Amino acid sequence: MKIDIIGDIHGCYDEFKKLTKKLGYEWKNNIPVHPQGRKLGFVGDLTDRGPQSLKMIETVYSLVNSKLAYYVPGNHCNKLYRFFLGRNVQITHGLETTVAEYESLSSDKQVEIRKKFMKLYENAPLYEVLDSGKLVIAHAGIRADYIGRYDKKVQTFVLYGDITGETNPDGTPVRRDWAKHYKGKAWIIYGHTPVKEPRTVNRTVNIDTGCVFGGKLTALRYPEMETVSVPSTMPFIQEKFREFD
Repeated sequence: MKIDIIGDIHGCYDEFKKLTKKLGYEWKNNIPVHPQGRKLGFVGDLTDRGPQSLKMIETVYSLVNSKLAYYVPGNHCNKLYRFFLGRNVQITHGLETTVAEYESLSSDKQVEIRKKFMKLYENAPLYEVLDSGKLVIAHAGIRADYIGRYDKKVQTFVLYGDITGETNPDGTPVRRDWAKHYKGKAWIIYGHTPVKEPRTVNRTVNIDTGCVFGGKLTALRYPEMETVSVPSTMPFIQEKFREFD
């Protein structure tokens, strides 16, 4: 199996387009198609904070529908889904940009986008196990002993990471460095925590290189295990990146 897994995009559609071209994809009918039949993988958080969240929804919906991509949801996807369900969610932490885009549409177009995203989300697995169990795509990662489980505890871990229940001074949750203790055989490809460079620890790779915070948009090519990045056009925000020992 040959797949190019892309880190958190957060509405950075132009960088996504640039990255897929760099990976050898050709754009046909508004979607990237690889001449050698490689597929794309998405670690979630397609939307929020960046300028073109709805375009990302439409593109990934079309790719998944055409069996050209794998998508797993992130915490921002989960929140947008709850917003579309009409739940009482706070329009903060980036959701406000997606909602503003959505509210500027005609009511017909709103219905169409909402339907597409809800279908994409509802049909997505919590995490994707591929290549006979050798590869797992999970938004914030997954512990080896959680693979095969889908209960609430696992859902929280996959969407939010290994959170302690405490918060940092900026209001973000304190997360343990689960990758440091990972001893599984499968490669875990994930995002969620922005790092300046792709981070490989044990058999885990964090490919969220903070595109929406002015870093880069990164893809991991599997089975080659090479990373390919394009620079962000967004302003650089140093404090959004996590430093590890």
